[in-house]
Amino acid sequence: MGTVATLLDEHVSFRCASVDRIGIRGYIGGLQYEGGVVKFLLNRGGFIPSPALLNRNRERLVAELEALVENTRVPVVRFKSGESKEDIARPHQDEAAATGRPGLVLVGKAQERTSAWRGYVDDTHVQHRSSHPHIAWRRQSSVPDHWYFYFADPEWGPAFVKICSYAPYPLWCCANGHEWAKCQLAKAGIGFEALDNGLRSVEDPAVAHRICARLGAGHLRALLARMMAVVPDPLCTHDRAAGFEWSYSIAQFEVSDTAVFDQPRRARAWFEAAIGDHLDLGRPERVSLLVDRSVRNRGRFKTPGRFATEVITRDTAPQLQIHYKSSKAKAYLKEGRALRVETTVNNASDFALHKTLSAENWNALRRAGTATNARFLATLGEGRPGLPDPATLESIVLPSVHDGQRAPGLRFGDPRTMALLGSIAAFAHVIGGLTNKSLRAQMAAHWRSDYSSAQASYDLRRLRLKGLVERVQATNTYRVTPHGLRVSAFFTQLATRVVIPALTDLAALTRPSAPAPRPLTAAWRNYERELDNAVRTARLAA
Repeated sequence: MGTVATLLDEHVSFRCASVDRIGIRGYIGGLQYEGGVVKFLLNRGGFIPSPALLNRNRERLVAELEALVENTRVPVVRFKSGESKEDIARPHQDEAAATGRPGLVLVGKAQERTSAWRGYVDDTHVQHRSSHPHIAWRRQSSVPDHWYFYFADPEWGPAFVKICSYAPYPLWCCANGHEWAKCQLAKAGIGFEALDNGLRSVEDPAVAHRICARLGAGHLRALLARMMAVVPDPLCTHDRAAGFEWSYSIAQFEVSDTAVFDQPRRARAWFEAAIGDHLDLGRPERVSLLVDRSVRNRGRFKTPGRFATEVITRDTAPQLQIHYKSSKAKAYLKEGRALRVETTVNNASDFALHKTLSAENWNALRRAGTATNARFLATLGEGRPGLPDPATLESIVLPSVHDGQRAPGLRFGDPRTMALLGSIAAFAHVIGGLTNKSLRAQMAAHWRSDYSSAQASYDLRRLRLKGLVERVQATNTYRVTPHGLRVSAFFTQLATRVVIPALTDLAALTRPSAPAPRPLTAAWRNYERELDNAVRTARLAA
C-alpha cells in the first residue's frame, strides 16, 4: 500500500486549485445605526422619523417583488423548514442553462430570523413633547419573509441572491468558483468532465489552471450588478443622492485543492494511510467517518452492533477536519475518487484580514486559504522526504550552537521532549500557527497540567534554534517547518510504534505465567488476535 506522499505523486490524473463557494453579504452602511435610520426617513420628507415611513417603503418593495414574479412568470416556492433550498432550485437552473435561457429561473420565500429596526415613542427622552414626539429606534429580532432569487448566469452558472423587505434590508449572495470555471471552459471550447462541484478531467489542464487563477473580485461584482439590476431595490434615487448605497463584504470564502486519482481505490488508500499515520501523532480536531446510517448509543432503540473500531468500507465517507475560531479546513472524498482539501474562511478577521469585497482583500484571502491547504497536506505527509539521516538526528538530540546561541538537546525518550514533539505535530497549529498559549494547552494534555508560560518560552526557543519552528515576522506566532514536521513525526512514531510496544513485550516476559485458559476461550482469543493483526496489516483500522 502506498504512502500519503507516493499516492499523491504517482496516482493523480488531474489536480486543480480554485476558489470554491463564495458568500457575499450586502448591506446599506447608512442603515446600520440609529442616526442613519433617522436621516433615511427624514430625507424621505417626514416631519418626524415615523415607523410609518419605513412601513410604506416595505410595502412598496414587496409590491415590486410580487410584480416581478407576475411579469416574469417564474415559479414561486414557499420553502419549508428543513428543506434543502439548493436541491429544489438546482434543477431549474440546470434546465435553463441546458436550453440557453439564462436569467431569473426561480423565486423562493422563507421565514427566517433576522434583526430588524423597530421604532417607538420614547416619552422619557428630554426632547419628547406631545406636539413633537421623540421616536427612538432599536434593532429587534423578527421572523419576516426572505426572498430568494435563483439565476442561471451565463458567466457563473447557478447563483442566487437573497433579500429581506425589513430594514436594514440585509442581502446575501452565493456563487461558486468551480461553476464559473466550467462556464469559462465551455465558452473557450475546451472539453472537460465535471465533478460534483469541481472538475474531474480537462482536455487542456494548463488552460484550466489559468482560468481558475484568473477569478477575482471584479468578476463577482459584475455578477452582483447583473442580479441587482433584476431584483427590486429598497433604495430610491433620492436615497442614493443622500449618500445611501449598497456595500459588499466577503462573509464566506472557500479555497480548494482537488486531486483526482487514477482509480477510486487509490483515493480510499490515501485516506487509510492518512488516518492510520496520524492516530499516534497530534490528531486532527475531528476525524469523522460518516456512515450511511445513524448510530444511536442511548435510549430504548440502540443501533445494534459493536462500534469499538471503525473501519473504512465502501459505504463510509471519511473526513479530516480542523477548526480555528470560526473558520475550518477539511479533507474529504468527492465521488469516491477525488481528494478535496479546502479551507473555509467564515471571518476574515481570523486571519487578520479585511472583509470588504475588493481585489486586495480577495487576493489576500485566497493566499491565506492556499497556504492553509498546503500546510494541511504537508502535515498529512505530502512531499515529506524519507527518514532523517544520522547527522540530522545527532543535531536534534545533542546540544548544538546556532548563530552563536546554544541550543539544548531534545533527548529522545525524555517525557517532556516526547510531549513537545507530539505537540508541534498537532493539527490545531495548521491554520492559526503555534503560540505560547496554544503550546501550553497541548503540553497540558500530553505531559503536565502545570506546564508554565516560562517553560513554553524556553521550549519554543530551542525548537526555533533547532530549526523545527520558525517565527512569523512581527508576531509571537510560530509555524512548524517541513523539517520540524519530519523530525516530530519520526520521533513520535518511533516511540509509539517501536519502543513502547517492545518495552511492553519485554515486561510481559518477566510476569509469572497465567493459568492456561480453557480451550474454547483460547481459540476465541486467537481468532480476535489474528483478526486484529489482519486489519492492522491492511491499515484499515480507523
